[in-house]
Amino acid sequence: MSASPDLIMIQFLEWVAARPRRRDDVLDAWQSSCPRFPMWEDARAEGLVRQCGGDVGERRVELTERGRAMLGRGSGLNRR
Repeated sequence: MSASPDLIMIQFLEWVAARPRRRDDVLDAWQSSCPRFPMWEDARAEGLVRQCGGDVGERRVELTERGRAMLGRGSGLNRR
């Protein structure tokens, strides 16, 4: 995990943290031009989010402690 998170990752983490999100909602909202590498996959690979509970499409996506820490570090980024 980099010391200075990318703005797009901070935006993704803020979006996940704003309210409960289903896995399918995450996939729909954060599609990538390369379907093999959506933002949520990067966040999962870095241990920033996790899936829990429910059936496959109903699983919640939530921030991990590491994700909350990154969101805290990224809250001071200069947004233009």
